[in-house]
Amino acid sequence: MRILVLLCIFFSLTALQAQTYKDSIIAFQVHLNEEYRDTIKSPLSHEDIEKFQGHTFFAVDENFKVTANFQRALNPIPYQMKTTTDRVPVYDIYGIATFTINGKEMKLNIYQSHYLRTKEKYKNRLFLPFTDLTNGIDTYTGGRYVDFKIPAGDTILIDFSKAYNPYFAYNIDYSCPIPPKENDMPIAIRAGILMQPEPE
Repeated sequence: MRILVLLCIFFSLTALQAQTYKDSIIAFQVHLNEEYRDTIKSPLSHEDIEKFQGHTFFAVDENFKVTANFQRALNPIPYQMKTTTDRVPVYDIYGIATFTINGKEMKLNIYQSHYLRTKEKYKNRLFLPFTDLTNGIDTYTGGRYVDFKIPAGDTILIDFSKAYNPYFAYNIDYSCPIPPKENDMPIAIRAGILMQPEPE
């Protein structure tokens, strides 16, 4: 009987954690949509803001939240990242994240913007631009991004349910980083934001 009670408690806690995680992702999605409705923050034109009905997303799936081993670069290498325009911003290859997802080991470069690190709000921000097998089918052709804070230890939490689109996906006037080939994932990341219409 005691084992049954303990099992019930365990399953209840597991269900609660899953719901809490789902709620946190929904909150992220709501916040993202609010930013796109904001006439100051949104990459959308005023006309498109009026028509904006909100983004669509993959179903929340905790399997796409991974804790990766994080190897920091002792002497970060400056990297000139290609963009959707002639602009070539400089990033540091801040470290390498290694993890297993869907049975495959991934090794991705994690970047830090030289420009953004001079801003108080973004000085601890790291950047993961990536492509995967959903691009051009379910998600934006040019790949997606995930942001996170610099971790304290030697692991980093990557939550692909928080993947978002480059602004260029909505407005060709924006200059956005193109994910480097090193971050092309040979699997389908069915998490995060879905396809948006190509800019006209």
